[in-house]
Amino acid sequence: MRVDTVVFDVGNVLIEWDPRNLFRKLIPDAAEMERFLAEICTTEWNNEQDRGRSWEEAVEERVALFPAHAALIRAYAERWHEMVAGPYPGTPEILAKLRAAGVPDYAITNFNTRTFAECQQRFPFLAGFRDVVVSCTERVMKPEPAIFRILLDRNGLSAAQCIFIDDAEKNVLGARAVGMRAHHFRDAATLAEALRGLGFDV
Repeated sequence: MRVDTVVFDVGNVLIEWDPRNLFRKLIPDAAEMERFLAEICTTEWNNEQDRGRSWEEAVEERVALFPAHAALIRAYAERWHEMVAGPYPGTPEILAKLRAAGVPDYAITNFNTRTFAECQQRFPFLAGFRDVVVSCTERVMKPEPAIFRILLDRNGLSAAQCIFIDDAEKNVLGARAVGMRAHHFRDAATLAEALRGLGFDV
């Protein structure tokens, strides 16, 4: 089956996200900042917000464990938007070309519902997908097969007609496991080359 549908990840594919963008301002010592992100506001802790836990519950849980860092923990939630540096260089332009050509475009993202809504307001191109599957809303996350099947079933898509783009290799493998073509995203130039190889005009 010809690939005719493009499915994007959002974070670090279409927008640049890194908690260090905020915490470099708050913790000047680089080693101390890395310890804070590795031991207190960890990736695993953040992932639970993407899975459906509220920011209020998340902050309360961390502050109870690390009261000396309460202000920094609260900043993680209250100033989350400062972690997003801006659009990922070149990728929104690829998305715009696909849309101009009438290519069906979708997104599957591990994201908290509240912060994703903030990003859609800040970056209007994130509001233009035919459908977006958000992990927090569905209570299932990439690379679990169910999140890919939600998109396919809800939109009447065949896995074989879709190319999925993600910066995390485990998510690329998860998409392939359900039968989707998948591209491990590195930068816009190599993505454009891969899409042209599938017949897309970008």
